[in-house]
Amino acid sequence: MTRSEIDVDVVDFQPGRWGNPAEPMHLSESVLGALTMLGISESAPAAVEPVLPATRIDDDTVAALTATGAVVATDDADRRARLRGFSTPDLLKFREGDGSDAPDAVVAPTTADQVTAVLAVCADRGLTLNPFAGGTSVTGGMAPGRGKPVISLDLRELTGLLDFDGVSQIATFAAGTRLPDAERLVGERGFEIGHFPQSYEGATVGGCAVTRSAGQSSIGYGRFDEMVVGLTVATPIGTAEIGTAPKSAAGPDLRQLFLGSEGALGVVTAVRVRVHPVPAVRRFYGWHFPDFAAGAAAMRAIAQGNVRPTVLRLSDEAETGLNLANPSGAGSASSSGPVGGCLMVVGFEGDEADVDCRDTYVSARIADLGGTALGTEPGEHWRLGRFRGPYLRDPLLDAGALVETLETVTFWSNIDRLKADVTASITETLGAAGTPAVVMCHISHVYPTGASLYFTVIAKALEDPLAQWGAAKRAANAAIRAAGASITHHHAIGTDHRETYLQEIGEVQVAALRAVKNAIDPDGLLSPGILLP
Repeated sequence: MTRSEIDVDVVDFQPGRWGNPAEPMHLSESVLGALTMLGISESAPAAVEPVLPATRIDDDTVAALTATGAVVATDDADRRARLRGFSTPDLLKFREGDGSDAPDAVVAPTTADQVTAVLAVCADRGLTLNPFAGGTSVTGGMAPGRGKPVISLDLRELTGLLDFDGVSQIATFAAGTRLPDAERLVGERGFEIGHFPQSYEGATVGGCAVTRSAGQSSIGYGRFDEMVVGLTVATPIGTAEIGTAPKSAAGPDLRQLFLGSEGALGVVTAVRVRVHPVPAVRRFYGWHFPDFAAGAAAMRAIAQGNVRPTVLRLSDEAETGLNLANPSGAGSASSSGPVGGCLMVVGFEGDEADVDCRDTYVSARIADLGGTALGTEPGEHWRLGRFRGPYLRDPLLDAGALVETLETVTFWSNIDRLKADVTASITETLGAAGTPAVVMCHISHVYPTGASLYFTVIAKALEDPLAQWGAAKRAANAAIRAAGASITHHHAIGTDHRETYLQEIGEVQVAALRAVKNAIDPDGLLSPGILLP
């Protein structure tokens, strides 16, 4: 393995900025020129350090929390570092000096027993608690309700490889283990997890579990929730050990109850995941399709076949064009990339015989489906820069742009309608405000029955960009619901998607979730307002 494959550094993102401070991103002259066509010619106002409300935690409560063995902090610097997540609204509020969502204290346990003890103190003293690890939520998951004093339970010291079963190919991690560290720990034993979301440098094993994260190799290795074989969860009424066997008919699978629960039902302290041997061979290619519809049809044919690659993604015409204009940042184009049309990236990982077999079959199939081979350069260019694309958001916001992402998922028969309706809802809403927008889309997670759509939006930021984006997001959510699609594929619910999520699942499922919440967390101390109101 080389550093460019999985051995990247853990990143502690700067508060209020989504990006690696050691590797700042810059916009190319081509992108800066394109921004002027959207009316973006003035830089955003300078950021203001958020002003935080006074802590509501008294000295007696600090002493009780400290007695658990965890480290407790109530100073503004520590509280500010746990202020919200990394959605564009989160970052805009931070830049505007809004510290209203800051936790009242930060508590950092080092053991699962300390987590249980902290929960007991919170219950005894009427506190609420929101788990924090990588802090990479983009749906308001780090901004719980503030009716009662809020503890940010910082799990970043709850880290390490707890157990390794090479025969069964299972690794057990403490929940606060960052993904790069997790890969290094199993890599020393000749294995890897293979879960590479774009938040990889900052995300944690536990965070991926409670948000049902999807990595860029999902067609090969599955989503993270599919990798999880067991969980340890601390709740206000006790600790649950979940996952006795790979599969079971012993009642409902309660792993599915806590996967995606975002801390609202308990604090995940350990995660058992399947792993696989480190691939001996990695091959990534670029393919050109004349338009998005042709590329999506090819993806569907591959997803519905029995032989699949490890990575499969398709950028639409707009995203392909932006990546060509700023290749060092976007990481999915190169000097030999397509001119016009759409770029598909196809990757294979495994032993040499396996990769040879799948590569030969899938490549021939893609060619038969209308793809034009571009060789390895575009695919390798994407692979080596795949975590850097999202870091373009900071310089775009600095330049006076409004830029945000959203994603959804639906069945193949609904893909065309969903893409058209979401695109129209955003462009019409922002256009009506006098800010024409570029709406880009890609598919990076596919299944035999459907696929996710991931949208990136760029427009000129108005004086109140929060209201500007809020209107566009509401319109997009309404379009997603009207099309019968899901409000999220892998970004989770948080607070931003909560109301649309409740509409999506309906009264019976809401009642079931509320019953579980009331049974496990009767005092409502866990992540209030996250997932459920």
